[in-house]
Amino acid sequence: MGDSQQHQTGEDRISPPYALLLLPPPPSLAFSDLKAAYGSTLSKVLLRLAKALNGANRIAILDVGVTVPGAIPPTFQPRAKLFANLQYILATLYTLIGAICAAEKIELDGPGGIDVRIFFVDNDPKSQSSPPDSSSGSSVLGPIIDLQALVTCGRAWDAIYTLNSKQSQDLTVLYGNTPTSGHGRSQLPPISPVSDSEASLTRSEVPIAADTTHSGPHYSVAVGGTFDHLHIGHKLLLTATALAIDPVPEGQRTERLMTIGVTGDELLVNKKYAEFLESWDERSRSCAAFLTAIIDFSPPEKSAPQVEQASNPEPNGRYTLTKVSPDLSLKLVQISDPFGPTITDKEITALVVSKETRSGGKAVNEERAKKGWSALEIFEVDVLQTGEMAEMGTSTVESFESKVSSTDIRRRRMDMAKGNL
Repeated sequence: MGDSQQHQTGEDRISPPYALLLLPPPPSLAFSDLKAAYGSTLSKVLLRLAKALNGANRIAILDVGVTVPGAIPPTFQPRAKLFANLQYILATLYTLIGAICAAEKIELDGPGGIDVRIFFVDNDPKSQSSPPDSSSGSSVLGPIIDLQALVTCGRAWDAIYTLNSKQSQDLTVLYGNTPTSGHGRSQLPPISPVSDSEASLTRSEVPIAADTTHSGPHYSVAVGGTFDHLHIGHKLLLTATALAIDPVPEGQRTERLMTIGVTGDELLVNKKYAEFLESWDERSRSCAAFLTAIIDFSPPEKSAPQVEQASNPEPNGRYTLTKVSPDLSLKLVQISDPFGPTITDKEITALVVSKETRSGGKAVNEERAKKGWSALEIFEVDVLQTGEMAEMGTSTVESFESKVSSTDIRRRRMDMAKGNL
């Protein structure tokens, strides 16, 4: 398991700080409104976690659940209807988090920093599943879960932060009505409403509109990248990929697959500061650990992903397969060309790309057309929005950009190593 799972291993005598922040529904999809509604709260919680680390060489974990009422029911299936808006919210929140950490000199993801993982929570009473012992399990699979799954997941949070007291009351009531056998904890950790002068903005929440530009459903989705020193830009792309895969309708048996192409080591030898590149094994493990953290919300006794490894001579033959549920697997594939499994696996139906790499999606579909295969539906993900931070000053923008650049992260690791000699 990666760093994100350390709190459960007991390897450290004192486990790293681990908190949940539950945010209310977005007031709108405008960057300025999202910043006004969430910025102060995010800042306070990130500073608290950084203070709790107190310079220790560990990684604090912050799970951030964004409330989106009604996201689970059939209204928003296939998931493609929600994709554009939810990925934009993800991009905005990760941008805000990066900006706050740059301004406050808080490390992200590395030693002495904070590992932030954003997912979505549907708090609509009509969306809630039955207790976990009688549930089919689909409702505990993120990155969109119901409130019941959040309460019963049994994650070892030290603290839960909410933006207002109503959220705190809802969690407490729901927890009190849930059998303890489902979550293995006799009581919730302390819940702290984080006072926020802009909290009133969240009262006028706007329903998320359905997007009709994508079709779906998709049960086999792919993404590719280097994923060196996993950072918030990678997390945005991976979470968006998890959003693009559809839940299986009740009564239907379908194996679902998320294919993550991870560039092989031999293609990276000419990268800057190559000696500080993570190996393919490290990079693929980090991707799998992060995805498991935003997807698997089943209680600890039911959460035991099965992992198998393969190393075959054919193209894309080296991979790690992690089964996170009976019907969903993550396939981390070593790729040695720009196309990877998208031109060797006919069953893939969708590809997730960033706006910077949209040309790659076009090239993939041209190759598939040569084989007589169906074109992949292309889902585009926004890039982190540094342009929105101009008012924070040049040094903060540069600090932010260095946090989402694997090259800069490797350079900093090199500087640290020299300083420690």
